[in-house]
Amino acid sequence: MKLQILVPQYKETDSIIKPLLDSIAIQQSVDFNELGVIIVNDGSDVFLTDKFLKSYPYKIKYYKEPHRGVSATRNSCLDHATADYVMFCDADDMFYNACGLWIIFREIETGFDSIVSKFIEETRRPDTKQIEYVNHEMDSTFVHGKVHRRAYLINNHIRFNDNLTIHEDSFFNILCQNLSKNVKYCQIPFYLWKWRDESVCRHDPKYILKTYRNMLDSNDALIDEFLSRGMQDKVMFFTTFMIFDAYYTMNKPDWIDQENQEYRDRTERHFAEWFKKHKDIWESVPINDKMVISNQVRSRSVMEGMRMEAVTIDNWLKHIEELI
Repeated sequence: MKLQILVPQYKETDSIIKPLLDSIAIQQSVDFNELGVIIVNDGSDVFLTDKFLKSYPYKIKYYKEPHRGVSATRNSCLDHATADYVMFCDADDMFYNACGLWIIFREIETGFDSIVSKFIEETRRPDTKQIEYVNHEMDSTFVHGKVHRRAYLINNHIRFNDNLTIHEDSFFNILCQNLSKNVKYCQIPFYLWKWRDESVCRHDPKYILKTYRNMLDSNDALIDEFLSRGMQDKVMFFTTFMIFDAYYTMNKPDWIDQENQEYRDRTERHFAEWFKKHKDIWESVPINDKMVISNQVRSRSVMEGMRMEAVTIDNWLKHIEELI
């Protein structure tokens, strides 16, 4: 079998997962004997019915397991997989077009360890509730639109970190993209990140404020992972990247807003502990390398609404250290 699509399921019903499975069933120019779907129920009492799962023209394997969270469930999906390549999908998403699998199979013929594609986000305007579509360019933050050679993941011990339940995607994606030189980029999107009213991460305006500590934890786990693999250059890069990301992020208007003081203060204290752990790495990075990384982060932050810097990063870090 060439490809298996791996889907964690928690409380998603038949009707919620149906658009994903339907979008697979309508794929064109694909031999369904070369395709399978693995769904793992993460300890939920919402079960998919056998009649529903057997109604599709491809093989679906369904496993019911104790509740352990999204990362452990994705790892379980991977453990059950047997195909040459695997693709992680969320239960409430779907393929963007009817030739998505043909695009993936065409790329499989040329071979790769991981492929990163553009993907489409379905969003809703808060004022009119009108559905709009956003094109994501090679975004490493999300698991969406990525396919991996299964043997590559196994041989390099690449798994989701079971301790991460938010920003777990970026940990996994960055490992995949930094442990191989055979990573390809696909310009044609085949994955649709669907809008769902129950999705907190997209219609809570303070989601980033509330979860930035989780991003720090994800980065911390990533740095520890690269340290364990003896990849000092990656340790230095991702430590420096996270510090500049925090610096520019916490200079955005919504972070300065007094209404967000509770989130900001709590996050700054968390970052202070993170910085204490990684300060020696930061100080070992050459100034020219810091400048290059700073420019990368700053250009993105400007587009996201960063205000002009009111304090230098050195003075800001002094302020951070005083919080400990």
